[in-house]
Amino acid sequence: MQESEFKYFKDILESRKKQILKNISGVNNELDELSTLELNDEGDYASANNNSMIESAIVQQQEKELQEIGVTLAKIANRTYGICEMCEDLIGFQRLKVKPHAIYCIDCREIVEKSK
Repeated sequence: MQESEFKYFKDILESRKKQILKNISGVNNELDELSTLELNDEGDYASANNNSMIESAIVQQQEKELQEIGVTLAKIANRTYGICEMCEDLIGFQRLKVKPHAIYCIDCREIVEKSK
């Protein structure tokens, strides 16, 4: 992979990282606000509880993606980015454009998904 490609993906990943951190902060603020609401009936409580569960699930998913981005940025730094963790072939540029923190090439990803 060329230096310009490393920079291209690093910029994308750092931008996504900033967005996720902003999202998590916003969700945490919303959850704090929900916890301070005075709920008058069971319907209000159920609605607030449902919103809280959804927001928590979103945060968990985004924290997982944030962790994957951290690993990927480390790979960019040590120039091992874009190599499939299973077969050690190069991951296609188009695949990385769609999912910059991909760790498997298309073929290996299908194998992993089928084995689950």
